Amino acid sequence: MAKFEDCLQRLEKIVQELEKGEVPLEKSLTLFEEGMQLSAACRKELEEAEGKVEILLKQNGKLQAEAFEPQAEKAPRKLSS
Repeated sequence: MAKFEDCLQRLEKIVQELEKGEVPLEKSLTLFEEGMQLSAACRKELEEAEGKVEILLKQNGKLQAEAFEPQAEKAPRKLSS
């Protein structure tokens, strides 16, 4: 499997080509299908990397590993009036 950066770069090229609007319909469909597969592969790699990320906290003079929690999944804080 190609590296994340390679997949992302290819996906960007596909998007640029499709945005030009000069591609025949059949080729557009092929590019779109490839783009969806690349997008899924990139998403999978990001999710796997996210699971491996740890935040080190200094607690009681010792470093302690804590699971990474993505910002998007955290509940928004309510502002007090």
